[in-house]
Amino acid sequence: MHPIEVLERYWHYTSFRPLQEDIIASVLDNEDTFALLPTGGGKSICFQIPALIKDGICIVVSPLIALMKDQVNTLKQKGIKAIALTSGISYKDLDTQLDNCIYGNYKFLYLSPERLQQPIVQERIQQMKVNLIAVDEAHCISQWGNDFRPAYKNISILRQIHPHVNCIALTATAKHHVINDITENLDFVNPKVYKTSFSRSNIAYHVIHTDDKLFQLEHILKMHKGSSIIYVRNRRATTDIHNYLESKGFSSTYYHGGITNKEKQERLQQWLNSQKEIIVATTAFGMGIDKANVKTVIHFNLPESLESYYQEAGRAGRDGKLAHAIILKQHIDEDHLRSQFLSTLPSVSFVKKVYSKLCSYFQVAYGEGENTTYQFDFKSFCSIYKLNPSITYNALLLLDRNSIITLTQHFNFRTKIQFVTSNAALFQYLENHLELNTVVKVLLRTYGGIFDYDTKVNLNLVIQKANLSEKQVIAQLQKLENDNVISLNIANTDSEITFLKPREDDITINPIAKVIEQQHKLKHQQVEAVLNYINNNSVCKNQQLLAYFGEKTKAICGQCSVCLEKTSNTNSTSKDDIFNEILKALSSEDLSSRQLLNRLRYSEKALLQSLSELIEINKIKLTQANTYTLI
Repeated sequence: MHPIEVLERYWHYTSFRPLQEDIIASVLDNEDTFALLPTGGGKSICFQIPALIKDGICIVVSPLIALMKDQVNTLKQKGIKAIALTSGISYKDLDTQLDNCIYGNYKFLYLSPERLQQPIVQERIQQMKVNLIAVDEAHCISQWGNDFRPAYKNISILRQIHPHVNCIALTATAKHHVINDITENLDFVNPKVYKTSFSRSNIAYHVIHTDDKLFQLEHILKMHKGSSIIYVRNRRATTDIHNYLESKGFSSTYYHGGITNKEKQERLQQWLNSQKEIIVATTAFGMGIDKANVKTVIHFNLPESLESYYQEAGRAGRDGKLAHAIILKQHIDEDHLRSQFLSTLPSVSFVKKVYSKLCSYFQVAYGEGENTTYQFDFKSFCSIYKLNPSITYNALLLLDRNSIITLTQHFNFRTKIQFVTSNAALFQYLENHLELNTVVKVLLRTYGGIFDYDTKVNLNLVIQKANLSEKQVIAQLQKLENDNVISLNIANTDSEITFLKPREDDITINPIAKVIEQQHKLKHQQVEAVLNYINNNSVCKNQQLLAYFGEKTKAICGQCSVCLEKTSNTNSTSKDDIFNEILKALSSEDLSSRQLLNRLRYSEKALLQSLSELIEINKIKLTQANTYTLI
């Protein structure tokens, strides 16, 4: 079958995107192939189509469980047999699924690089008729790539198990030396390298300085109507900004790791189907999601690296129409960025300390612990050993990324409550137990169906609303359970820890010490690159991004915040135009700067500067009500 026929049959497209056809042809010619395609460039099709054409099964190595599940579900919906070996499956299920890959006519096996290290997985792969090895997010194999994962170095074992099978490596962001690292580590022979330009000519990049981000956000969304993503740093900000936008009449929803899977699917579909125009999300949102008509991507906080910013901004304008990628910044943001991503980097000695405390916490004996799993209460762990939560969390992530442990976080609410008595009996009970009144009322007012079914309860929210300590709330819930007022299934853990290596204290950590130090150095470089980008107001933003990724161009984009500012400055009539429009608006009523900004299509900087100059030349003045009026 020809690739275009496969594309039409399963994806219902009649033509390929740039470079896709060339990459597919290279893979079908059994060449080792490297593909650098931008976010939304259709990387997965580049290995999925040749794998469907060839006899046998394609092994896909990916570090992202959510992306693996998403791709497997998408393939299944197309009637294509695919399996993902994610964490948490039992040995028996693993055994069965690997057998299915050998005998069940499956076309795709997705797994993590850590899973690949298991002897049973390697043994079964040896028995499979493998037609292609695909390495997604291939930059993770390079020490100088974004999100380096040492386990990626072991992918070369697949080349040894199946030496005659060719390999394709795919990524959206990689500099020249990272590309060389990837092809060397994967033992590519005479690799065919395909790269598209990092330039996205239809995306206008803006950096806007403002003292009031919420007002500026509202102004931008009114100017650029259409599907939008607003990226924020934490979960609380997703709900706060969503509530603010809803109060201003915008159609929005929010998305973060703490909502249930059902809520994630519902909110994602609402946004994908344009029932909700705006989605406010943490940066985990967007991987594997292809919505063509996103008009605006707004970063409410500074991104942690230009690599991540390029990927997130690239979710705009996939339909080829003009779109906007906007960063909002305040003076304090630079300190916040350094504080969040640099001051919380754990030293090698601190990582050793956390690992040692972790072993003590679970009473893991020296030389033991390999492949053992424990329920993990992160808050309790930090409290017992008096550890800084932010630095400790980053230390755990380093241990996870370097295959010392696996940290599995449960982002759903794991406490369930149902009232098992009648309404009348409950209030009769409360007359004799007045101390339980507050907690009961909080539960009843917060969770409507709590009498009818087992309800997931956010314990932290109950604690906050009841204004009691965690210990007091849990004690009162247990009292209610003991008195047969409620059924209570309370979770006291928020994560699971699996030890991947036997405990050897410093000997376990020493081999990754240089990696930790090198990754810290890279993180400092990435943060400084972000700060240089937001503060450079003399070079076209598109040119700055291209230069960062090793592309040089003399052409300016003409549509970014820098280019528009230069155009405005060279336009001799622009100042008079703004003056006249301000004076005309004020001729009928006094207005604040915000009201003027909403009425006039000028930048906040240009408007405020013009207002200041009009005051100087005695055309207008500021009233006691903080509005502007004609003199």
